[in-house]
Amino acid sequence: MTIPTERPPMSPPGHPPRRLAAIDLGSNSFHLLVANYREDRLQVVARLGEKVQLAAGLGTDGLLDEAAMQRALDCLARFAPFLVDIAPGHLRVVGTNALRDADNSQAFIERAEALLGTRIEIIAGREEARLIYLGAAHALAEDGRRLIVDIGGGSTEFIIGERFEPLALESLRMGCVTFRDRFFADGALSEKAFRKAELITLSELANIQRPYRELGWADPVGSSGTIKAAAAVIGATGDAPEGIITRQGLAALRKRLIKCKHLDKVAMPGLKADRARVFPAGIAILCAIFEAFDLKSMRYADGALREGVLYDMVGRNSPEDSRLKTLAVLERSYGVDTRQARNVATTATALLGQVRGAWSLDDDQARFLRWASRLHEIGLAISHSQFHRHGAYLLEYSDLPGFSRPEQRLLAFLVRAHRRKFPLKEWQALPSSERASHARLARLLRLAVLLNHSRPESPPEALPLAADGDALTLTLPGSDEPSLLHTDLEQEVAYQAAADFPLALIQT
Repeated sequence: MTIPTERPPMSPPGHPPRRLAAIDLGSNSFHLLVANYREDRLQVVARLGEKVQLAAGLGTDGLLDEAAMQRALDCLARFAPFLVDIAPGHLRVVGTNALRDADNSQAFIERAEALLGTRIEIIAGREEARLIYLGAAHALAEDGRRLIVDIGGGSTEFIIGERFEPLALESLRMGCVTFRDRFFADGALSEKAFRKAELITLSELANIQRPYRELGWADPVGSSGTIKAAAAVIGATGDAPEGIITRQGLAALRKRLIKCKHLDKVAMPGLKADRARVFPAGIAILCAIFEAFDLKSMRYADGALREGVLYDMVGRNSPEDSRLKTLAVLERSYGVDTRQARNVATTATALLGQVRGAWSLDDDQARFLRWASRLHEIGLAISHSQFHRHGAYLLEYSDLPGFSRPEQRLLAFLVRAHRRKFPLKEWQALPSSERASHARLARLLRLAVLLNHSRPESPPEALPLAADGDALTLTLPGSDEPSLLHTDLEQEVAYQAAADFPLALIQT
């Protein structure tokens, strides 16, 4: 699914700029960007980057080793002083392929969150591609259809787009750190090793090669450190204009690297020493990209993931929020009964308003409760039986533009938990810091669904709800006759009690 990405709203003239910050926890490098956003532009205040090589610490057991995590934490400690004047909600920290792959990424995230004092989000590959395109598109002033390539430490992203709209997004599991460890593990540089890396890259590209070439582009652009370094090295030889990688220049660079014979001997004008050991693997990937897409040249453009994160942040929690477009697409794609969904959302919001203070729920959590209300029935498109499970699966494993993995996990959990037995197994698998708030949101959604069980034209008037710790008390109008609502709520008392969540019903 492809969602248009529009330019964020312009800051009103004369207003003070918004100070924003983004940290990109890449598989090879960590980057910090601090900028003022004013009148539709980012004015850079600070830009830092360090080669952490997180992916190099990912073992065959799927675990990040302690040395890699400590390198990462040391880097973040050096970034921290630049964040002291960033207002809440103006900082976003995103993790990419190495943290997507590591089975113990949550252990690292908890330590990093404690150090930075903010939430860290792992983003899916295609969401990474979308944000890369958003950052690159703002750096490119001219119009026209373009191919954007970003070779990272553990993944490579490919995007075709026009202006601020991506038309095709893909993220493939190949990067300069992982390919170095896979094809140049002994440090030797040879024609055989290079060609093997290129052939594996071509194999990875096979699924997108034809549709991408059919879609077409006029302007191939690279936005990564590998491509920046390649352009600098080729430019230093005079084989191409500054910032341009030609096919001939790339072939000559490949030969020069093989002549070095070993990673420890890779040194040439234009190449920084801290990139030398991952540079040949990145060039092997780039050579295969030129071959697969029959590129004659590629230019380097500044602006990538971290810039995209900042521009995306500008539009968040506004009518321009990219997540709202995704919600609308999901509703259309799965034939959601929008009247019922919005009735449930209205009731859930009213219930939350009564316990918000007692339960310390914030605006962001209220927003996700409304969104889960809108999507709680999407699983009906698959089957009426167990539709809450189907809906949760769709939300957790689909590519949802604008949403990070923790955000998808929250939506999926709320949809999974909105009916029948409370899913204790899934709840206990959540990070400990999320369990209390996620359970509270789920309990509110469950009540909102029951109060709208008869699928009324308009949402019913909100019933009084009070919270005392985890205990909820719902006040019902008095009646001598049993009703469907009373029966539903009595069953709900039993469901919540089985999960050790007290729910009391009082009749007036």
